[in-house]
Amino acid sequence: MKMSLFLFYKISAAWWSGVKVVSVNEETAITKIRYSWFNQNPFRSVYFACLAMTAELSTGIMAFTYIRKNKLPVSMLLTGMQASFVKKATGRIQFKCDQGAEITAAIDKCIATKESVTVNVHSQGSNEAGEKVADFTLIWSYKAR
Repeated sequence: MKMSLFLFYKISAAWWSGVKVVSVNEETAITKIRYSWFNQNPFRSVYFACLAMTAELSTGIMAFTYIRKNKLPVSMLLTGMQASFVKKATGRIQFKCDQGAEITAAIDKCIATKESVTVNVHSQGSNEAGEKVADFTLIWSYKAR
């Protein structure tokens, strides 16, 4: 419920599209989206922008949680994205990012050096059968305030 309210107030486009946080900890984050009439494209699959929101959240939620939990004076900004779409996205699509240690290290480095630090973070989307649907690499920049 708490994550749903966070999405509603802070990332309302993701909330309206049906993006959900399945789990998040220091190492891994899993998000999901279900194909519906609201997030569909004309080809009867999940619209690519909705897949991008779901992938972005799986990479950004770990950093956001770490920064907020430790009350760190750090700003984060998505500076780039590369995506490949492998299979039609229908049903439930789950994105997993397991680079929490790299994200934490980048944030700690930006605090220590007082310089902007970027990190490339990967998220893979799979359907209910476990087949890869999409691959995203997102470039996050962290800067101490």
